[in-house]
Amino acid sequence: MASSTNGKVLSGLDIDNEYDLLICGASFAGLATAWEITRNRRQAGSIEPRVLIIDRYGVGERQTSACAAPTEWLEVMGCESTVRQTFDTLTVNTSLGANTMRLPFSFSTFDYQMLCDTLATAAETPIEQATVKGRTKNTVHTDKGDISAKMIVDCLGWRGLLRQNPVQPPDAPLSRGLEVSPRGSGDKMEIWIDRSLAPSGYSWCFPADDELRIGVGSFDPYFHVRQPTQRLARKLGVEASKYQGGWIPHRFNRATEDGIFFVGDSAGQCLPLTAEGIRTAFYFGLACAREISAVFQGRSDVDAALLRYQSFCDRHEHAWRWMYRVQRLIPRLHPWLMQSSISAMTPERFTRWAFGHYLNIAHPSYAWTADTCSHARGSTGDKERTPASV
Repeated sequence: MASSTNGKVLSGLDIDNEYDLLICGASFAGLATAWEITRNRRQAGSIEPRVLIIDRYGVGERQTSACAAPTEWLEVMGCESTVRQTFDTLTVNTSLGANTMRLPFSFSTFDYQMLCDTLATAAETPIEQATVKGRTKNTVHTDKGDISAKMIVDCLGWRGLLRQNPVQPPDAPLSRGLEVSPRGSGDKMEIWIDRSLAPSGYSWCFPADDELRIGVGSFDPYFHVRQPTQRLARKLGVEASKYQGGWIPHRFNRATEDGIFFVGDSAGQCLPLTAEGIRTAFYFGLACAREISAVFQGRSDVDAALLRYQSFCDRHEHAWRWMYRVQRLIPRLHPWLMQSSISAMTPERFTRWAFGHYLNIAHPSYAWTADTCSHARGSTGDKERTPASV
């Protein structure tokens, strides 16, 4: 079976022997987990474990998101060169008007393929193209054969394929999203809370240098978003092209089950209301990797690592509950009340408070801490530290 990382084929990989760690999914969560394990190994000088990443597609082959994240998260992950455009304001449109807010931190759109390649290169971990079919205890069944590992991380997305009962849409806590990326340019990061586009949800336009990332997300999984996405594209003067999207989890799920670590969408770690999942995939990927690294370094065992990672995730669940409540409230608000509420949020003092709390849910300073064991830290770290180069 051939393997690849950053577009390079690595032949002769022996999958008949057991690995120390198998990461299923070369997603942002999977790549961040491998990235942090490599960084921890270098800092601690521990023996190099046998780690393998598997994914059904090549690295960066399938883009599924708007590819925007807080700029500082891209910087601390060593991916600042992938930035296409940066924004320090957000324009929120309703059916009754528009409001522009100055943000206390910037968001950046980025090149999806370049970011995946950058993380894969820094992770220095073999990546094998294989489709996961199921699992029996610590053996994962793929279309290329069985792979066994002492520890397994599921970063396969919203289905949670390695769970005993994988998610089945649409009767599941999932939102539906679709995005197009036509050629174009703009200087505003915008969202629309407009029931003519999505009765329950929101729409967006994120410029990325020479393209516009335009999409519609519905909190109601039964509402189809293709035609609303096309209407929004026409409204913005472009033709819809390059479709991408899928299901988005909006409820927190167990981060461990039957000896498996779950990271990213497979653990429901995409934020409700905003559907932001990239920085949370980074954040929880680092947390999971630090517990696994403690096992590799002899400071912990697998059972303790599972418990500590679950505990770390549990301490964040309240933020998901509150955002889910707001997500359920938004569709019930009358348009004039929605407009007046958003207008009241535009003063800089309020936006600094609100968006500051929002960023703290998964703050980039967590990546700057020199402490390599996640349970020793909360959601923030020491911003005066410089992250180790990977």
